[in-house]
Amino acid sequence: MNRINSATLRGWITDGAELALFDAREEGEFGASHLFWSIPCPLSQAELRARALLPRRGTRIVCTDDGRGLAERLAVWLEADGCTDVAVLDGGTKAWAAAGYMLFSGINVPSKAFGEWVEHHYGTESVDPPELKAWLDSGRDMVVLDSRTLEEFTRMSIPKGISVPGGELAYRIADIAPDPKTLVVVNCAGRTRSILGAESLRRAGIPNKVVALRNGTMGWELAGLRCERGRSERFNAGTPKSLKLALERATSFADASGVQVIDAAQLAAFEADPTRSLYVLDVRDPPEYRVDHRPGSVNAPGGQLVQATDRWIGVRGARIVLLDDTGARARMSAAWLRLMGHRDVFVIAGGLDAVRGGGKPTRPIPELAPATTIDVLGLVRLLDAGDGTLVVDLARSVDFRDGHIPGALWGIRTRLDALAPRLAEARHVVATSSDGRLARLALDELGALTDGDVAALEGGTELWQAYGRPLVKDRTSPPDEEACIDCYLRPYDRNAGVEEAMHAYLSWEIDLVNEITRDGTVRFGADGSGNDEPAHAA
Repeated sequence: MNRINSATLRGWITDGAELALFDAREEGEFGASHLFWSIPCPLSQAELRARALLPRRGTRIVCTDDGRGLAERLAVWLEADGCTDVAVLDGGTKAWAAAGYMLFSGINVPSKAFGEWVEHHYGTESVDPPELKAWLDSGRDMVVLDSRTLEEFTRMSIPKGISVPGGELAYRIADIAPDPKTLVVVNCAGRTRSILGAESLRRAGIPNKVVALRNGTMGWELAGLRCERGRSERFNAGTPKSLKLALERATSFADASGVQVIDAAQLAAFEADPTRSLYVLDVRDPPEYRVDHRPGSVNAPGGQLVQATDRWIGVRGARIVLLDDTGARARMSAAWLRLMGHRDVFVIAGGLDAVRGGGKPTRPIPELAPATTIDVLGLVRLLDAGDGTLVVDLARSVDFRDGHIPGALWGIRTRLDALAPRLAEARHVVATSSDGRLARLALDELGALTDGDVAALEGGTELWQAYGRPLVKDRTSPPDEEACIDCYLRPYDRNAGVEEAMHAYLSWEIDLVNEITRDGTVRFGADGSGNDEPAHAA
């Protein structure tokens, strides 16, 4: 096994060549302390996560953890899966810190830090919650646009706000606020998407005054104001009437940021190039992607892509091609990726129509088929019979809290020994997860802990719910201290100390701009110097 020291890894991070830096711990453990450029790739989800993040098996990969041996296990798995250039950071995060290098807490840290850099660099204006409340009460001519996903908006929103996810803002703003005298306020739950959403509109050059809601819904509630819940007001779907203007604005921003435009032949050449990693990301709204998309492309809605880039892009220095139907949304997102420091970012001339006939299916997950499965009605019969059936749910802990099959136990795939006594007593063990994929991967581990028969629920808990079967919601199960293992709990996910957690979270985001300066490996701006002048991309 190839081992490298911290100094070598730091050199690799800054040498400009492709690099995937994977942390093998669970997300909650990762969120406590990790390298700035590392990406969570939990060993429990390696088959799904690593393959989604690695478009090319020849990529240079470094695995890390906190020194417990998980990195070594992930490296062994990656090599068995065909990866040819895998190393382990000797000593993990502890050795990195001992060498005098920075460690970071939280998740999506590069994107969060970028949001803070954007505010400082461009002077993004913001408004405090009490002042916004006074504006709303006075009937001022204004719109409040929530740049999060519709699901997040529905859980809690600012009064009179509407859902316009960040990638849709510059695309639709001329339809939403055609009068240049209308004030535009952009919010999210905290800071990043508020800042990036507001600055997207400013970079697009709209004539309206634009401000971000300082500290988002967290700031709103910390000011003693009440969010609304259950609302679903959103932008009007379909191509906006002001498309021509939106495309002009987006093109100007993309050109200034160094985004390159390629055609279908160049995309095909990228796909055939075995020496470079390539991500083809469709930045449209998820319902649009579900109706029609290019084979092999992955849906990464623009605003969410920019604020959580490491969810979709696992290789620093890879080529990134963004797709949409009209070119406006792809150009806006591509410009931000360039400013974030991604060197080779492209959009397609002619958009989706120009490349619709190409592409290839996403690489399959061989471990998913065949597998012993049981359908929803079969599980209902087992549970109704009371015949020693145990349901084990491998979903994320926060998803388990939101809804699980009655009587189900929650577990992490690599820590199933904790359930061994219950598994040993079961005659039938049925594994489930949100969509059923992780459950199918866990069958061997479960089978080693029981003499009963083991199967995975077809379609997972999502299909169970689609059949109209009941779910149990319980925010206390698992408790916070257990949920923190596999998920980095945000303030709203916690059962206690929420206000204190909000203050800590917002302070953490604000300080990131100082921490990246101390780190020394972070260079935002199109040319990597901290300014936004375009640099040549290759």
